[in-house]
Amino acid sequence: MNTERKKTTQYNPKTENIFERLAESLRLRGPLKFTSKRSIEAIVFLILFVGFFVALSYKMTLPHMLNTFMQTAYHLLLETVFYIMAICVLMGAISKLLTEFGVVRLLENILRPLMKPLFNLPGVAALGAVMTFLSDNPAIISLAKDKNFAQYFKKYQLVSLTNFGTAFGMGLVVIAFMTGLGFGKGALVGLLGAFLGSIVSTRLMQFFTLKDYPEMAEPVAQFSGDEQQISFKSEGNIGQRFLNSLLDGGKEGVGIGFAIIPGVLCISTIVMMLTFGPSAETGVYTGAAYEGVPVITWLADKVNFIFDWLFGFKHGALVSFPITALGAVGAAIGLVPRFIAEGIIDNNAIAVFTAMGMCWSGFLSTHTAMLDSLGYRKLIGKAIGAHTIGGLVAGIAAHWLWVLAALVF
Repeated sequence: MNTERKKTTQYNPKTENIFERLAESLRLRGPLKFTSKRSIEAIVFLILFVGFFVALSYKMTLPHMLNTFMQTAYHLLLETVFYIMAICVLMGAISKLLTEFGVVRLLENILRPLMKPLFNLPGVAALGAVMTFLSDNPAIISLAKDKNFAQYFKKYQLVSLTNFGTAFGMGLVVIAFMTGLGFGKGALVGLLGAFLGSIVSTRLMQFFTLKDYPEMAEPVAQFSGDEQQISFKSEGNIGQRFLNSLLDGGKEGVGIGFAIIPGVLCISTIVMMLTFGPSAETGVYTGAAYEGVPVITWLADKVNFIFDWLFGFKHGALVSFPITALGAVGAAIGLVPRFIAEGIIDNNAIAVFTAMGMCWSGFLSTHTAMLDSLGYRKLIGKAIGAHTIGGLVAGIAAHWLWVLAALVF
């Protein structure tokens, strides 16, 4: 009886030539396949990635494009990031002192009566607003996970804290930054605009949640405590508590300052290269910082009558701020010094920037993680939709409030 032996290709470890080993490995694996989702994704990304830089280098020339890319990031690091980090350290120390010595609790008590009529939230939610205003968005999640805090909420109210807290994220840093640049009046009007936007965002999130998930109207847990048990006081005498709060708050500020570096250097650099044109002095590309191909400005100028009416923007380049704030408010405020240097900014723009920067404060990059940590991933789309509308309302409200204030004062 004849039997046919199946011929199999075995890998020969003795193959000395690297090209022979590569060819043999390909024979073992079979023909290359590009039909998987990961392969398609890689090809599409590579085309877009290479196409982006080829388009910039075609307009700017490759040496100038690369030099501008690096020079802009370098100047942002020295002129903007370290300034923002210094503000974060100082504001972190101040916010820790306010927390340690009961000022946060006092503010919470003052704001508590506003929570139910404006936000449909229990009074203790005011603590979340104050904490995120003094620090950043994730502070609300640390509170929401605290059983002593969460027991005051119904489920749909608890998930709406992602929108409520985000609307005040990094508020103190943003206002201090704008005020330090000489636009304190605009920053205060922007704070009021962010407050109005937060109401819209929080209420919409609650409406969307209850509409599709009415069962979330039940309480999170059985109430069994006193609001005053949520305490932040440390041990020790007053002097020790003062020094510890000052140093610990400063360290937290350093953490926030470091966290904004990637956003400012990566996002702001790309946005600036798509916002500003060649050198204003010579009209040609020199490879200096802050040059680029003004695609965003060109597109915004085509429909700037809309942005002018909604936000009072007189220059299309200003649209770059709210676009950047979607991903990171730290990166967005990094654009402001350049706008000032270009002479295209005023208190109205600062009011809109402050309102939208606070209200959005990078919610696209934080909402997913925040709701996922609470165990409500299914509500991410609703939260993002509600907050997008809330941020737009904040910007529009800030603009018209400034128009009203300019008429009155």
